[in-house]
Amino acid sequence: MSGSRTSRPPVQRAPRLPRENPALGLVTRLRRAWDRPLTAYYLILGGSALITVLGLVMVYSASQITALQMSLPGSYFFRKQLLAAVIGCVLLLVASRMPVRLHRALAYPILAGAVGLMALVQVPGIGVAVNGNQNWIAVGGSFQLQPSEFGKLALVLWGADLLARKQERRLLTQWKHMLVPLVPAAFMLLGLIMLGGDMGTAIIVTAILFGLLWLAGAPTRLFVGVLAVAGLIGAVLIRTSPNRMARLACLGATEPQSGPVDCWQAVHGIYALASGGIFGSGLGASVEKWGQLPEAHTDFIFAVTGEELGLAGTLSVLALFAALGYAGIRVAGRTEDPFVRYAAGGVTTWITAQAVINIGAVLGLLPIAGVPLPLFSYGGSALLPTMFAIGLLIAFARDEPAARAALAMRQPRFGRKRNGGSRRPRRWNTMRRRATAARTSGER
Repeated sequence: MSGSRTSRPPVQRAPRLPRENPALGLVTRLRRAWDRPLTAYYLILGGSALITVLGLVMVYSASQITALQMSLPGSYFFRKQLLAAVIGCVLLLVASRMPVRLHRALAYPILAGAVGLMALVQVPGIGVAVNGNQNWIAVGGSFQLQPSEFGKLALVLWGADLLARKQERRLLTQWKHMLVPLVPAAFMLLGLIMLGGDMGTAIIVTAILFGLLWLAGAPTRLFVGVLAVAGLIGAVLIRTSPNRMARLACLGATEPQSGPVDCWQAVHGIYALASGGIFGSGLGASVEKWGQLPEAHTDFIFAVTGEELGLAGTLSVLALFAALGYAGIRVAGRTEDPFVRYAAGGVTTWITAQAVINIGAVLGLLPIAGVPLPLFSYGGSALLPTMFAIGLLIAFARDEPAARAALAMRQPRFGRKRNGGSRRPRRWNTMRRRATAARTSGER
């Protein structure tokens, strides 16, 4: 017999799967993370916290020279801002834990308190004028209160509650119910603000009014009509004020003395941004804050940030505000509660519009309106209502059905010590356990 070798079948290799594009995989993972139920909650909480902490650092850096020039300790403004931030954190925590019905119940008391305080500003001996605007009340010592800042919060809460009640009764289809009494009340607040000459705060209140009307579904002709009336009133107020006309003339100025108009603040804000470069001159190394740039720790703190932290620092601040604005829009868009939608949209409009107006003025793209950068600039009167408003957004983000379910299903990393140190897993009151506990003892 001739020898033969047993032939083995050839080994067939599995076909190679096409390799996934790393860029597409990263985009897919980011999209999944972006669509998670708690994304808005973390963006609001983390973004506002980072803006506030970075603001405290920049207030300390930008205000030292101003404090020393006033024969005060170098940390004077920082300590006051830190105190306001601590109080604001308490307000944020309280607002984030309050139920929606309690927020609605506070709308009328906050509005009445804000209107009363804004009226007291015009009483001789009570109101205090700062930089030509009489919008302050002396609280005691070196502390002052600006009631118009609380008027923004009052308009958001009261306007959201008003529109929500009208929507529940299906009255927003009639233009008179959409405008009355929302627009007259807003004009009353604007009148009280303009009595003190604060055009910047009046612009923010007007933006909040437009945001509420837009969310309520105001028809285009009605929206354009209200916008035209507000624009006409604003044009008259600007035309009749030499100070406001001078600010308008400083748009795009490159020299401190542009003809008969003094553009010192606007131009030195541009100088500060231009000298920062990519990564800045270093924290605390600003040159413009040594008396060259007025209001370096308040209205123009973004310019000092650009000089000390450079383009990287300013883009980081812009990214944080963009994330905060996106999260607010997401909360307003995903809720079924009309009050939550109007309140979240109003707060988002308030913070976004104020940030755009402040940064636009520093960049020389908009007239200097004298409004602080939210959560960032020095000023306790602006910080307190803004942090309460952030607490509102956090409460609304936690109240979404998907977010509530995600928070209820979260498990702790560590158990609780019981019976001599033994660890047992904590029993969370999830939806499944609530359903089980609701059964009678005879059910299976």
